[in-house]
Amino acid sequence: MKLLQEIKERARGYQKRIVLPEGTEERTLKAAAILAGENIAIPILLGDPDEIRAAAAKADVWLPDHIEIIDPVRHSRKEVYADLLFNLRKHKGLTMEEALKLAEDPLYLGVLMIKNGDADGEVAGARNATGDVLRPAFQIVKTLPGISVVSGAFIMILPDTAFGDNGIIVFADCAVHPWPTERELAEIAVATAATARDIANLEPRVAMLSFSTKGSAKHELVDRVVKATEIARQMAPGLSIDGELQADAAIIEAIGRSKAPGSSVAGHANVLVFPSLETGNIAYKLVQRMAHAEAVGPVLQGMAAPINDLSRGCSVEDIVNLSAITANQAAGMQRN
Repeated sequence: MKLLQEIKERARGYQKRIVLPEGTEERTLKAAAILAGENIAIPILLGDPDEIRAAAAKADVWLPDHIEIIDPVRHSRKEVYADLLFNLRKHKGLTMEEALKLAEDPLYLGVLMIKNGDADGEVAGARNATGDVLRPAFQIVKTLPGISVVSGAFIMILPDTAFGDNGIIVFADCAVHPWPTERELAEIAVATAATARDIANLEPRVAMLSFSTKGSAKHELVDRVVKATEIARQMAPGLSIDGELQADAAIIEAIGRSKAPGSSVAGHANVLVFPSLETGNIAYKLVQRMAHAEAVGPVLQGMAAPINDLSRGCSVEDIVNLSAITANQAAGMQRN
């Protein structure tokens, strides 16, 4: 897939340090070897070094010597990370003893390394549940300034290149937040624009979707999208964004011209922001299956550092691709 190859190529130029907390997991080991071998990113494996090497040997995986392996229990900086965690969470009642114990948990250690500037991003979830992956992220890294909500975007790659930018459109939120407020919906729009720019290399044109276009229907649900569009414009004055727009008005030039004349987004949108998780999740799955689109993601957005969650049924290729995406996110955040 051309886009993923471009993402990997950009990642090679960034050389970001990506933490892989599930260091003894077979698919993770194979992905780490590919990331290092193809120079896509600098993988950091967490786990007992002897167990990691034994698991690699059993899986017939050769780990290059320059792959860093950190033992969460016996590494030299454990007290540094524990102290960082204690200071971040003592107001919640966390004790130093508890912080030392949590710093031995690879999922906490990975996020602490990012917080301390010793890594640029994390990819996990091949072995752990989403809640376990995200809990340390919410507690330690938290969200970006001005953003209160984490959301999930899919980069949709359609066979029909007439849509979006050469067939590429970003959908959100399709994975995380069931019913965002007006402010949260605006934040999702701004975060998704950044995802489109940093990962898909698009200049975002954001459509805030509804069942109405420019007042064609009157309802409180329409008012919610209109207000969210206004807030997003205030948050990001330079962003090309419009709403409320029906889906066809957003993506088909003739309909956009007819229903929303004068709009720079209508008919040309490459970012679609759905009014709820329900609509976003249904839409991406329908497009994926019925239009035979490739759905890359979900990419978690809104965090102050890139931390991405895998499906436990993921492939080695999924881990490699998400690591490359995470490297692009990290570079984008650094630029911004």
